[in-house]
Amino acid sequence: MPSRATDANRSGAQGLPAIHTLQSGRQRLHVLPALGGALAGWEWQRDRQWLPLLRPWSADPAALYATSCFPLLPWSNRITGGGFEAGGRHYPLQPNRAGEPYPIHGDSWRQAWRISAQAEDRMTLELDSHRCDGNPYVYRARQLLTLRENALEIELRVTNAGEETLPFGLGLHPYFLRDAQTRLQFRARGVWLSGPDRIPTSFTRSLPPGWDYNRPAALQGGLVDNCFEGWDGLAMIEDPTRGLRLQMHTTDRSGYVLMFRPEGLPYFCLEPVTHPIDAFHLPNRPGLIDLAPGEDMVLLTRFTVCEIAQELPQANTTHTSLAR
Repeated sequence: MPSRATDANRSGAQGLPAIHTLQSGRQRLHVLPALGGALAGWEWQRDRQWLPLLRPWSADPAALYATSCFPLLPWSNRITGGGFEAGGRHYPLQPNRAGEPYPIHGDSWRQAWRISAQAEDRMTLELDSHRCDGNPYVYRARQLLTLRENALEIELRVTNAGEETLPFGLGLHPYFLRDAQTRLQFRARGVWLSGPDRIPTSFTRSLPPGWDYNRPAALQGGLVDNCFEGWDGLAMIEDPTRGLRLQMHTTDRSGYVLMFRPEGLPYFCLEPVTHPIDAFHLPNRPGLIDLAPGEDMVLLTRFTVCEIAQELPQANTTHTSLAR
């Protein structure tokens, strides 16, 4: 990617959202405030080359889902029923993404964030949202992005700025790179199985074949787009092809992580979230937090990188385009 001095100017000249870059030691972080407060890339320097640690942004001005990571608030994933009930009232919500029958991932991704503070190695993004798309949420959101030693830390905070107590949730949507050698490990007690519309139908402790990541396992196989429960907040990704290991750790103890493993594409998502899919319509609304006016909640996630022994790819290894 371009250097910090040319990022914003070049992006603006091409009609693309401006990219703002942070750098610390061997790390660079590229940020897209105007595109849902998303990340355009996180990179690690080795031998004067910059290696992507997350899937790089495709530079499509409208493709938030082709970025490296974006925040999810004031809820994550899908909500059925045309909305939700709270305090004896029904609050309607409309679908907010083309091709999706349900509203998904809140609404902060549909709005431009602003930079309220910036240094060489950190940036604070803020958003004031007032009933976006006609939904009932009025809130203030803040992302604090910090490059620490060998790590990226994202603190995501939401404050209820409205006049009603409403259920809130938070999450992050990072896109990790994968190939046939990549191994993932995270502990989970079970998983929510879903119907064709990706909405949960039942919880099981018997993980389907190829879905058990309690021990390091490959990321090959069919589609997974499901919420795992009983997560301890720690995940490890081994990438021997590039000689890198990533660790994701969240301080949230709700115990939910959503996995998106598309078939045949060179990336996957492991999303730290505070509640399962469609929690608004599950018994006791697991993981959702009722915030009264002025109350807030926080999700703190750290991504740590270290180098490991690098393995050369096999001769018959094929490389797939990052285009989704």
